[in-house]
Amino acid sequence: MITEEMGVQEQRPPEKQKPVAAGSGGGNAVYGIGMIGAWVHYYKRASTTQERILAVLKGFVWPAFLVYELLVFLEKK
Repeated sequence: MITEEMGVQEQRPPEKQKPVAAGSGGGNAVYGIGMIGAWVHYYKRASTTQERILAVLKGFVWPAFLVYELLVFLEKK
């Protein structure tokens, strides 16, 4: 941006725009709490080392298990 005051030309940098946060971060918190709950659930049921490793992996994909079981339940009705 260029301004002129009393015949002197001064160049100012353009004003920076603040980024707009589009924000909804609540889903991440719910997923995180659900993942911890899934880890506790699956880990408590595990009795061998292999089952415990599988429990940690299942904790990451618990929504897929939830949706699958929901669809099986709805199909029975």
